[in-house]
Amino acid sequence: MTVAIDIQLFTDPACPFAFSAEPIRQRLRFFYGDGLRWRTTMIVLTLEPGEAEKLQGGAPGLQRKYGMPIDPAPYSRPSSSEPACRAVVAARLNAPSFEERLLRRLRVRRMDGGLLDDPALIAGAATDVGLDPEQLARWCDSPGVEDALQEDIAAARNPSAAARALDHKLGGPASERRYTAPSYELSFGSRTFSLPGFNPIEAYEAAVANLDPTLPRRAAPEHVEDVLRAFDEPLATAEVEAILGRSARTQLGRVAQPIPAGADCYWRL
Repeated sequence: MTVAIDIQLFTDPACPFAFSAEPIRQRLRFFYGDGLRWRTTMIVLTLEPGEAEKLQGGAPGLQRKYGMPIDPAPYSRPSSSEPACRAVVAARLNAPSFEERLLRRLRVRRMDGGLLDDPALIAGAATDVGLDPEQLARWCDSPGVEDALQEDIAAARNPSAAARALDHKLGGPASERRYTAPSYELSFGSRTFSLPGFNPIEAYEAAVANLDPTLPRRAAPEHVEDVLRAFDEPLATAEVEAILGRSARTQLGRVAQPIPAGADCYWRL
């Protein structure tokens, strides 16, 4: 029986850097599967003054650089990520099998121009994954969810010593440094490995190999169908290509159905 490496992922559905790093996360999920045990911690970036206004400008540069389906247009107004982060925590506590999928759909809707403090967006994301939006809203109002959300916020603002040594990879004011999105804290037994901020895939795979050199790694896929069948959600072009390690748009166009979004699309069989 494989003993999993634990990964605490610090993130926020409003962050275009975190969304642009989804190809890396999906590659890790594909190659290591159950050998990695994920735990998501919500940062709630917009608690900091000026962050919502900064995020309102959109991320056309990141879209061009990393290829994820981000609408390059600015958002209609500044918005808070707190309601969406609260919804993810509510799913974690009450329907944990839905947590990751709900976060994904919140990201997708946000990067397609939506506002994370819009109740309709959160309800739509819940419906996408098969959650009752009204039930989710009731969970969000519970004291337990509030307590857990505050624990996430506090953890995100208490970086490890190794992460603090890489202060240029952290965010927040000088008086309260925090993890940026995405940041990874990996642990296996008594060993830990900090990867704050956006990093290349090689950094994560090297960390995994150092923590557990015996962890099984899936064979490289030959076809785009192998990649798409491994996931229960549509994947962006950039995600498929990150897993394959090569260009795949032409092959995707032959065998998969595109779902236009932002400046690109997602694909499903």
